[in-house]
Amino acid sequence: MNRRGAETQRENLLTGLIIGCAIEVHRELGPRLLESAYEQCLCHELSLQGAAFERQVSLPVVYKDIKLDCGYLMDLVVEGEIVVELKTVEKILPIHEAQLLTYLKLYHRPVGLLVNFNVPVLRSGIKRIVNQFQELSAPPRLCGEI
Repeated sequence: MNRRGAETQRENLLTGLIIGCAIEVHRELGPRLLESAYEQCLCHELSLQGAAFERQVSLPVVYKDIKLDCGYLMDLVVEGEIVVELKTVEKILPIHEAQLLTYLKLYHRPVGLLVNFNVPVLRSGIKRIVNQFQELSAPPRLCGEI
């Protein structure tokens, strides 16, 4: 198996673990609680499974070698690889997907999970987002160039 194949297999295993833990939390609590309650319970479930994670991970923006603290906070990063964004909204909107994709790009990670706990069946509230890491085929334009 090549390196990318092994990484993909690990990502699949981790996302499966996270989804399983989220389903367990939702099974116990149901919908309509605060996001912070689901986050704490999901972290407890991940701990029971022996998964390493970080909560409320600060994500700076680097602009022209300057690190800017713009206030971005990722809800969870599991095993240093999978970014998990939790929601308790009526439905997942494109802006939520864009938020997670932005986190993936800034954090240089390929896979993230968007989990909306405010649904009757959790499987319908989970979306896997993949950052394609597109390489530039031509040099980028400079400011002011047309």
